[in-house]
Amino acid sequence: MRTFLAAALLAFTAFTATAQKHVYEDLLVLFVDENYEKCLAKAENYTVNDDTRKDPLPYLYMSMSLYEMSKLEEFNEDYPKASRDALKYAEKYRKKDKEAEFFANYEDYWADLNVLAMGLAEIELSDEKWSRAKKYYDYMAGYYVENPGAWLMLANCQLKDNLAREAEETMKSFDAAMQANPDLSRLPEDQKKLLKFGMVTYADIMKEQGDRASAKSMMDKAKDLFADDEEFMMTYNEL
Repeated sequence: MRTFLAAALLAFTAFTATAQKHVYEDLLVLFVDENYEKCLAKAENYTVNDDTRKDPLPYLYMSMSLYEMSKLEEFNEDYPKASRDALKYAEKYRKKDKEAEFFANYEDYWADLNVLAMGLAEIELSDEKWSRAKKYYDYMAGYYVENPGAWLMLANCQLKDNLAREAEETMKSFDAAMQANPDLSRLPEDQKKLLKFGMVTYADIMKEQGDRASAKSMMDKAKDLFADDEEFMMTYNEL
């Protein structure tokens, strides 16, 4: 909570500094007071108001409130999809915050949200439900377009779902995310974990298709980063 409070205060300061019409101090107060349900409702009202529906922060407050509610048993019955909706509104926020004006203020939240999304996706993958896992990586790529592992895992799910054309387009976004991160060692730890998982998964898919060259080419992109990772190097050495 202390982290979210600091981020919220930074966003509030940034919003005031740029002389935006709507400050959302009311949402800040409700969130900090842990009145998540009321914060959610009030933020939602802003998203349907003609004067404020294009502002990004109400969608972010909806996402953060839902994320916190997803961890509390008291909201399980009335908000059974709080986890998924937290991801959905994070994506809506990013679409509104086209210049990423507030994005960097919430790095801790994105990491927490990534961990949530990865966990939900891995549950589906454990049952080989690639289509159901796909939506979580889609959300991740939507709210954090610079996260290469999210794009790669989305492409992997599309490949396993026989959506080759969609996977080809997604790989273009993966390449763009990789270019946006020339020093992979600086990726947050959650993103490194997802990138490794994505590369190993992609290599396995390519091996199944008899395309070891593509598998190796992919893993070469991060060989230096994961040179000490046993799982990564075991897959790499098999190519």
